[in-house]
Amino acid sequence: MRHNTERLGIRPIELVFFAIGVILLLMFAIVANGQTGHSQVQQQPLYREYRGVRLGMTAEEARAKLGVPAMMSDEQDFYVFSANETAQIVYADKKIVTISSDYTSGIGAPDYKSVAGEGLLQRPDGSLFKMAIYDSERFWVSYNKSASVVPTVTITIGTMK
Repeated sequence: MRHNTERLGIRPIELVFFAIGVILLLMFAIVANGQTGHSQVQQQPLYREYRGVRLGMTAEEARAKLGVPAMMSDEQDFYVFSANETAQIVYADKKIVTISSDYTSGIGAPDYKSVAGEGLLQRPDGSLFKMAIYDSERFWVSYNKSASVVPTVTITIGTMK
């Protein structure tokens, strides 16, 4: 078997192609990292209140905005606004910590993009989900659409501990 001993070094053209390849790989890594980071970090909350009710309000403030609940307690109020829209307001230490609204058949529900932004996840069962976390403001919001015969859209806003 013969070996070519004349070619032990790297030719300049090979070095140029190698350098271009390394630069392209670095640029691809930077772009991919920037896209991933952008989808995880939420800049401005899109959906932070329900019918004028926000996290941290008192039960009295919520009831002034929403009216008399169908069921009321110190821990939770349940509202029925129509056959297609209900809401639950959860209290801890007399302040709202969770707001959850349900829309039967999705009637009256806001678009998921206006709730949690782009990038809706479709689960294998056909249900849809998206959650946005706002660390700086210590809350999260989620959009969930069930895959049942009569789908329900649930939008939940909650405080982070």
